[in-house]
Amino acid sequence: MNERARMLSEDSIKKVLFKLSLPATIGMIVQALYSLVDTIFVGQALGPESVQGIAGITIAFPIQMIIMGIALTIGIGSASIISRSLGAKIHERADIALGNAITAILALSVVMTILGIVYIEPLLRMFGATETIMPFAYDYTKIILYGTIFFAFSMTLNNIVRAEGNARVAMLTMVISAGLNIILDPIFIFGLNMGIKGAAIATVISQVVSALFLLYYFAKGMSSFNFHIKHFVPHPEILKEMVTIGTSSFARSASGSLMVIVINNVLAVYGGDIPIAVFGIVNRLFMFTFMPMIGIVQGLQPIVGFNYGAKNYARVISSTALAMKITTLVSIAGFLLLFIFPTQLFSIFTTDQELIEAGKAAMRIMSLALPLVGFQIVGASIYQTLGKAKPAFFLSISRQVLFLIPLVLILPRFFELQGVWMAFPLSDGLSFLVTFVMLAKEYSLFKKDMHPDLS
Repeated sequence: MNERARMLSEDSIKKVLFKLSLPATIGMIVQALYSLVDTIFVGQALGPESVQGIAGITIAFPIQMIIMGIALTIGIGSASIISRSLGAKIHERADIALGNAITAILALSVVMTILGIVYIEPLLRMFGATETIMPFAYDYTKIILYGTIFFAFSMTLNNIVRAEGNARVAMLTMVISAGLNIILDPIFIFGLNMGIKGAAIATVISQVVSALFLLYYFAKGMSSFNFHIKHFVPHPEILKEMVTIGTSSFARSASGSLMVIVINNVLAVYGGDIPIAVFGIVNRLFMFTFMPMIGIVQGLQPIVGFNYGAKNYARVISSTALAMKITTLVSIAGFLLLFIFPTQLFSIFTTDQELIEAGKAAMRIMSLALPLVGFQIVGASIYQTLGKAKPAFFLSISRQVLFLIPLVLILPRFFELQGVWMAFPLSDGLSFLVTFVMLAKEYSLFKKDMHPDLS
């Protein structure tokens, strides 16, 4: 048994979760920072046009989410196969999963780039771009699309690095990318006076460097995988399982993208550019709040996947329960920050008083059910890690598709703009209840497997 396998199967759960989650959490926080910094710099650079600039980035966000969703489909799907294969000591299967993941994401990235550039204007209009927002959204999105292959490649391999238990390298990848973007943003936006185009160029350069770093890591044999050309040949059974498991990640990103499209279009009807900019800022602040929780989940996944593969169900339950306690505490802290200091947070992005006042009211309503989100994030990820595609898919779409989008379409008819903001805590509460019921059933199945004589 190698050191990583021993750590995942025998070390104290608190120690292992901390060891794997801390680097992932730091990496995710830094990653969220550069999304925030892009918006902050654009808002400050454009002055009187800050509302349109921020709204332009908001309109472009669904395209980035779709790219992210496809990368996560391959990355998390292959990571689940890899962690379970390593737990079951089937190393050849893990090597094939890595090779097929690289082949798949490179092919899909080329397709996404071509389609995105060809249909960029109709896509942006569909996503809610008004005539005043369109120039900013177009300039930003076109450049971002050229970095698709590097962004998707980095995100896919980062999940695989984490699946083998190398959280430090996964963290370093994100820190390099985000840190470089934060450094380059002011240079391109202010120093070279490129405005919103500068923000996009800085992002793409950082993605290129991140992809090259991961390529170096694997090419130099620093990972525990064995490379052979045969591993890159498409393997139908592996690809099918990879996509089946990862589909819930795509569903989450695609439904998130659909959610943003619907909300942008509804906001255009009930308020125009300012509410769209408000939503863009709140959405990024929410992401910043969610990132530590996602980091904890990323640290949890190798533990759960390995021990599930090894049939050590008690360790699966204990590690999941601990992760839920920690993410709930983080989500409560995030709620307090957003609810108590909305004016101060919005003032970082813009000096437009109308935007600040509108944002203050919206954020307090939207964050009301935030303390429940930590439980949801852990719950949804568990099914993916266990390789249970159907419940993972259902939980991935429950918040956005089953609850949030219908509420966003219905509530404004009665409460106008405020109805859009009210839809968020209501959908979070409903999604929490669904996740709780499903996990309670899964927990009882684990208990039966642990004590078959009692069933």
